Parts: sequence; structure tokens; C-alpha cells
Amino acid sequence: MQKDDLTGMAEDRIIIAAHLCSGCGLCAGACPTGTISIKEEKAVVSDPDCLLCGHCVAICPQQAVRCSAIDKTMSQYETFSAEQKWLPYGEFPVSALVQLMASRRSCRSFIDKPVDRAVIDDLIKIGITAPSGTNSQCWTFTVLPTRRAVQSLAEQVAAYFVRLNATAEKRWLRLLLKMIGRGELDAYFNGYYRKVKEAIEDWKGSGRDMLFHGSSAVIVIGSRPGASCPAEDALLATQNILLAAHSMGLGSCLIGYAVAAMKRDPAIQMHIGIPANEDIHAVIALGYTGEVYQHIAGRKKVTQRRFEG
Repeated sequence: MQKDDLTGMAEDRIIIAAHLCSGCGLCAGACPTGTISIKEEKAVVSDPDCLLCGHCVAICPQQAVRCSAIDKTMSQYETFSAEQKWLPYGEFPVSALVQLMASRRSCRSFIDKPVDRAVIDDLIKIGITAPSGTNSQCWTFTVLPTRRAVQSLAEQVAAYFVRLNATAEKRWLRLLLKMIGRGELDAYFNGYYRKVKEAIEDWKGSGRDMLFHGSSAVIVIGSRPGASCPAEDALLATQNILLAAHSMGLGSCLIGYAVAAMKRDPAIQMHIGIPANEDIHAVIALGYTGEVYQHIAGRKKVTQRRFEG
């Protein structure tokens, strides 16, 4: 592309090749921020505001639009080949999608087999195909690729719960906090204290891993400051990873205890290299498993409402 072919830039974000543009207007129509318009039968960047969503790139039949923020390597996978052609609405079998979703189960019985780092890298790339609020993509992914690293995190999380249990054992403190409207400690004591205590004692006595269930890898999903809805973004990426892991032969399990510990003790996330200004939203245990299920389990009846105005 020659410099003279560039009709405009949104802070060097959107680049349009004039010699390829047919002036069809599809990019302008798809742009959610009005960044692109049609002038003199050519698409031009007319507004600096841009979400970097790539709609203009994806819809252009002439391949005349480029978004400089898009990294093509994020769509290139090491362990499989991905079709780059857009899949039209309604052209994927919903039955296959539902079967995948319903077949994925939380794995709590991993075998001693490492997960190849290329597989983990591909899982993260699959994760970031998820939508994010205002396309901020402020999510972060911290990989613990070995059993040793997973155990190191487990020790930090366990130490936090040992301290929490010691605090929760103080009945006077629980009652005092409850009296001033802070009943979280009392709720923890009644709902989780005994289970956590038994799990820690079992781990110290027999080495049984009740936290990460013997998984050989972990992905911690967080967010940098600046996202409009960081938790939602991270959890959408998390669901992508969970489904992809199943399709790639891996078991997975969300570890809520680890998330809770890191939210309350930033030193834990800093221990594994995550800055204190990042928020943690999900911790995924990954690994291979010998579990073989025979049927798809159902779900509890859902609460559903309708409002028709």
C-alpha cells in the first residue's frame, strides 16, 4: 500500500486504501461510532472516535480497510487450523453447539499429565474472540503452566484461608461485625469454615489437592483498569476457554476460592506476577482427566420472566 492510497486515519487506527475502495458504503453503515463516512464516492475516516471493533475490516468486500490495532497473530493457532471465512448467521448446527455446552463439566479429578504450552496459548486466543464492553479488551491472562506453579499458588491461597479461619473462629468478632451490618464473616463461618478447615487438614496430612484437584495448569483471568464492564468481559472470555478446552480434550474447573482469596489479599496475585492494580475475575484449572460420562445432565428449572410493555 502506498502512502498516497491512504484516505484517512482515526489516530492511526483505521486505514483505507482509496484505490481499492468501491464506495459501497458498507463500512460506514457497520461502524458503531460514525468514524467512517462516504465522501466523493469513497470511504474516508471522518471522526477520530473509534472502538477498534474491526466491523469495517470484516464487512469490506474489497479488502480496502485495515485496522492497525488488530494483531493477525491473535487469529493464528498453533495446534489447529482455523477457518478465516466469516460464518453466516444460521449456518452452524445449533444441536452441535448445545451438545458441546451441555457436555462440558467441572473436572475435579485430573491426571498427572502436563498441558502443552501451545494448547494454552491457543485457548487464550480463543478466549479473546469474546465480545467486550466498548471493545476495550482490557482482559489479562496469567498462565501457570506447570504443576509446581499451581502448587505455589495453592500454598498462597491456603495460607490466606488459614488466616481467615483463625479470624472466623472468634465468635465475639463475628457477632460484633454482624451487629453493625457486616455479616460476611459470620456467613463464611456458617457456610464454609468447616469445609475449608477439613480440606486444608487433608492437604497437609495426605497431600490431597482439594483446591486445584491435581490440575497441571491454571489460567488466571483478570482486567486492567479502563474497561467499562471488566467482570463481564473476563467471564465471557472464560466461557470461551472452558468450551474450547473440552473440545481440545481437556478438563476444566473454575476455582472460586482462589478468586476470593486474591480479591481480598493482593499479595497472592502479586506472588504470581499480577500487578496489584489488576482485578481478578476467574481462575481456571486445566488438565487431562480420565473421567468418562455416559449422559448429559439436566439443569434446575430456571426463573424466566417476560415483559411486553
